[in-house]
Amino acid sequence: MEMLFFDNIDKLGRIVLTTIMIYVFIVLITKISGKRSTSQLNNFDWVVTVMIGSLGASTILLKDIPFVEGASSILVLYMLQFLVTKYASISTPFSSFILSEPRIVFYQGQFLPDAMRAERLTRQEIECAMRTEGINSFDDVEAIVFESDAKLSVIPKPRPNDDDSSNSDSTVPETIKPLM
Repeated sequence: MEMLFFDNIDKLGRIVLTTIMIYVFIVLITKISGKRSTSQLNNFDWVVTVMIGSLGASTILLKDIPFVEGASSILVLYMLQFLVTKYASISTPFSSFILSEPRIVFYQGQFLPDAMRAERLTRQEIECAMRTEGINSFDDVEAIVFESDAKLSVIPKPRPNDDDSSNSDSTVPETIKPLM
């Protein structure tokens, strides 16, 4: 109980100095590597972001991990993420392997139970996505898609007075066609 608020000045100084160095290092590497390095476009990006945060915290708090070792592990993760995302952008098979495919979970007034079960989604989660978009009726929804980034996209039905009058009930919206 004696070290609840303060251990010693050397340990505190090390933590403060390491925090500043890791912060500056991560900011610089993130700026150099671009927006994608901290995006959460998909599960892979999210996992890498969490790993970088964990490595940064470990480097700051654990005296057994010197700055150079912690910074090196963070740098390697940034480089791996860059290589994987670069290759995924030019290789469709690799992209399909590493990324989750979006899936329609609600279409033209019908919940799709098999898709919902496969994605482990509940009706309440889908209804929450509708409310978030300000949609209160299933009749106003063309489709709801569970995206690669684990977000639910609500695609409203086209209104009769929309400029694109060629989009009738028998026509599938272009953003949904590839998913069917």
